[in-house]
Formats: sequence, structure tokens, C-alpha cells
Amino acid sequence: MWATSFEKDMSSGFKAKYSVVSFTMKEVVFLGKIKALVMDEENIRRALYRLSHEITERNIGVENLVLVGIRTRGVPLARRLAEMIKQQEGVEIPVGVLDITFYRDDLSLLSPQPVVHRTEIPVRVNEKKVVLVDDVLYTGRTVRAALDALMDLGRPQAIQLAVLIDRGHRELPIRADFIGKNVPSSRREVVQVKLKEVDNEDKVVIKEPENGA
Repeated sequence: MWATSFEKDMSSGFKAKYSVVSFTMKEVVFLGKIKALVMDEENIRRALYRLSHEITERNIGVENLVLVGIRTRGVPLARRLAEMIKQQEGVEIPVGVLDITFYRDDLSLLSPQPVVHRTEIPVRVNEKKVVLVDDVLYTGRTVRAALDALMDLGRPQAIQLAVLIDRGHRELPIRADFIGKNVPSSRREVVQVKLKEVDNEDKVVIKEPENGA
């Protein structure tokens, strides 16, 4: 299922609201024992505060800046960054929500019963500086899918990537422009980000599979 809608306000110029319906999978529940606490609530707050400054410095202000969170946990992270930038610069930054399900290269392997979610970008992305926001950068495949999904909505002036955690093990030539924390990990380990908006708590942990699986 796919749908796109636009709103046009003739009195004040173009007012766009993209509403693209797509399908996403149910979230995977990561089982296993906690090996290490990587970040607590205060660590996450400080990392995001630093990232908010780096984003405005890199872009020489906030003109034409749009933050786009990748579902699921990239969305609350993008909103937190936008609020911090607003407090620093006195300007409200548009925040969008990007669903990448149809662009995943493993879509056929995930679920026969996908769940409907929406991509919602409050402005046109043409000629905008778009900062994609996600919780964990791993193989790069999620970001590759996000780039494809975003380019289908327009032609941004630039696309940058901000992540809370970079755990390495890239399978594609993709790197983040803004990184909250680099976390060395093995492929068998799970780096799990929990956020209050989704999980009722803020923390990042490394988990090991149960029973040595």
C-alpha cells in the first residue's frame, strides 16, 4: 500500500505535507543478557547536546535545515535534537519521519504480515540540508534504504547522517557525519538503544545472545 498527499496554501505560498503510507515490520525483541551499560540517561543527553552544536556548526546555522528521523528510534532522537537547536538558535527546525520498509533489501525475509506506518515530511526536501537521524549505525543497509526513500521525495541540497551509536561492521561504504559514541562490538553482540518515548527509559546496552547462541 502506498499513498502520497500534499497540501497547498495559495495565500501563503506552498505549504507541503508529504504523507506516504508504507509497511514496516514488527520490532524485533532482543533477548539475551546485558553485558555492559554503554550510556545512561545523562550520557545520552550530553551526546545529543554535542551533536546539536556540531550540526549547526557544520551547516553554518540552521537555514534550510531539516531533521528527518528514521523509524523507530531515530524519530524521537531527531525531535530531541530539534528542541536543543531551538533552545540554542531560537529557531524551530522542521522534523520529519521516514519509513524505509519498501526500500529494505531484506524485505522479503522479514515478515509476511507487515504493519502500516507513515513517512511524514512537513516541507519539501528540494534544496534543503537534510540530516538523517538514527539510533545505531551498523552495516549501513538501513541508511542506504533511507537515502533511496528520501531521494524519492525530492532532491536535497545535501544529506548528512547523525547517529547516537556507531558500532562498526559496515557492509556498505557509508559513514556518519555526526556520532554520539563509537561502540566497538562483535557481530554476535546486540547494541540496544532504549528511549523514553518508546521504551520508557533512556539507556544503551550491549547484550549477548542467551545460551551462547
